[in-house]
Amino acid sequence: MKSSVIVKRLLGFVAPYRGRALLSLVAMAGTAATQPMLGWALQLLLDHGFKGQADFNLWLVPGVLLGIFLLRGLCTFSTAYLNNWVMSRVLNDIRRKAFESVLSLPVARFYKDSAGKIINTVIGDVRQVVDMINSVFLAVVRDVLVVIGLLIGLMLINWKLTLIALVVVPLTAVIVRTTTKRLRRLNRDTQRVTAEMTQVVDEAARGHQVIRVFSGRDYERRRFEERSTALRAFSQRMTVAAAATVPITQIATAMAVSVIIVLAIKSNMTVGEFTNFITQMLMLLAPLKALVEVNGPIQRGLAAAETVFDMVDAPAEADTGTVDLGRAAGNVRLENVSFRYNDDNPLALQDVTLDIPAGKTVALVGASGGGKSTFVNLVTRFYSPTSGRLLLDGVPYDDIKLGSLRGQLAMVSQNVVLFDDTLAANIAYGAERIDEARLRGAIEAAHLSDVVANLPDGVATHIGENGMRLSGGQRQRVAIARAIYKDAPILILDEATSALDNESERAVQAALDGLMAGRTTLVIAHRLSTVERADCIVVVDQGRVIETGTHDELLARGGTYARLYRLQFAE
Repeated sequence: MKSSVIVKRLLGFVAPYRGRALLSLVAMAGTAATQPMLGWALQLLLDHGFKGQADFNLWLVPGVLLGIFLLRGLCTFSTAYLNNWVMSRVLNDIRRKAFESVLSLPVARFYKDSAGKIINTVIGDVRQVVDMINSVFLAVVRDVLVVIGLLIGLMLINWKLTLIALVVVPLTAVIVRTTTKRLRRLNRDTQRVTAEMTQVVDEAARGHQVIRVFSGRDYERRRFEERSTALRAFSQRMTVAAAATVPITQIATAMAVSVIIVLAIKSNMTVGEFTNFITQMLMLLAPLKALVEVNGPIQRGLAAAETVFDMVDAPAEADTGTVDLGRAAGNVRLENVSFRYNDDNPLALQDVTLDIPAGKTVALVGASGGGKSTFVNLVTRFYSPTSGRLLLDGVPYDDIKLGSLRGQLAMVSQNVVLFDDTLAANIAYGAERIDEARLRGAIEAAHLSDVVANLPDGVATHIGENGMRLSGGQRQRVAIARAIYKDAPILILDEATSALDNESERAVQAALDGLMAGRTTLVIAHRLSTVERADCIVVVDQGRVIETGTHDELLARGGTYARLYRLQFAE
C-alpha cells in the first residue's frame, strides 16, 4: 500500500476531531514562536543592558523572559492535552474498526492467520499506527514550525550566514531518503516475528497443562528464544540504520557553525546579534535531530498501517440474501453438493444429496476425515458449496439473510467455547437482555441447578477464561443451556458427549434428550451407541454418502455401519 494512500486514510480517522487538532496546531505554533523570542531577548540584553545605557529598563529583561516562558508553558501544556485528546480517540476508532472486521471475517481467514497475528494486529499494530500519527503530529508539525520560525529569525539577522547554515537541510533529506526503504523492510520483518511470538505466548498460556505433562518447557523456551533473538537482531539493525543519521547530521552542523563563526567575526555583527544568531542556529539542532529520528517511528507505523488496513479491508462473509425467514420449520436439504476447502485439496464432499426433515434427528457417522465436519461447516454456512446447493424450508441458502439463517441454528460441540463473563451471560450469549424466567428454565433443563447453587454468586459468578472454574461436564451442560436458551429450530450436536466420563455423560445426555425434542437435529458421532435412536443414520466415507437408514435397518444390511458397530461393541 502506498504511503500517500495510508496517510489519506489516517487523516480520515483524524477528521472527526479536526477542531481540537487545529487548536493543538495553534498551540504548537505558539511553542515554535517562543524559540526565536529567546534569542532576541538575549540580543536585547547584550547590546543594551550590559552597556549600561541609562534609558534601558533592567526590569524589562525578567519581564520579557517570564512572559516568554509563561507563553511557552501554556502552549506546551495545551499541545500535550489536545494531542492526547485527539490521539486517544483515534486509537479507539482504528482499534474498533479492526475488531469489527475480525468479527465479520470469513471462517477461512482464521485458518490462514494465526490467533497471535490477529491479536497483534488489533492491539500492537494499531498502537504503532497511532504512535506514528503522534510522532508526525508532534515531531514533524511542531518541529517544522520551530525550524521555520528560527529560519525566519536567522534571515532577519543575517541572510548570508543563514544560507551557509541551510547546507544541513539537503544533507538531512538525503540521509532520510537513504534509510527509509531499509527501515520499512525491517519493520515488516519485526511485525511478522512479533505476531509469531504472540502466538507462542498464547499457546503456552492455553496449553500449560500439556506443557507440564509432556515436559515441553524446554521446547517452548526454545521457540520463544528463537523469536526473541530474531526480534533483538531486527531491533539492533533498525537502531543502526536510524542512529547513523544523527552523527552525520551533527558533524555537518558543526562544520557549518565553524564557518559561520569565522565569517561573523570578520563582519560587523554586534555581540548581541552574534549571540542571537548562534543561539537560534543551535536551537535548530534539536528539531532537525527530531525530524531525522522520526523516520524510524514513521516507517514502523506505515508498516503496521499496512497490516491494520489489510485487516480492516478484508472482505466480510458474503451476505447476498434478501429473505428473512422468521422462525423456520427446520427442513434442511442438500442437493448435489460438492465441496473442497481450496484448489489444492481433494473434494471433502462429492455430489451429496440428503434430506433432513423438520423435527427429525439425523446422525452422521463414519471414519475420521470422511466429511462429517464439512456437513456442519456447510449447514452453518461457514463455507459455501463448490457446486450444488443447500435449502432451508425450500428456500436456497444464498437467498436467505445470513443473520436470519444463523438465527435458526444452535450448536453444541465437544470443543466448548465459554467466555470470561458471568454464567448468566454465557447461557444467554447473544441476547440483548437476559430474560430471567427463560434463564431459569434453561438451567433446569440442562441439569445445572445444583451447579448454580454451589457457585459463590449463583448465575452472576464469573466462570473464568473458557469456563476454567467449571468441570468438563459442567461446561458441556452450560453449552447445552445456551442452546436451550436460544430455542432455535435446528440443533447441531458435534461429538457433544465424546470427552465426558460416564456419570457426566448421563447428565449431559439427559439434557440433550430434552433439547432435541421437537427440533431438527444433526448429530455427528464416533460412538455409535449414542445415535441408535436417531430417525436416520447417514454413513459418510471419503466425502460420499454410502448408507442411510435406521439403526436396525443398517445392522440388518451388514454393510459399513454394521462392521463399525461390531468393532466398537467388541471393544
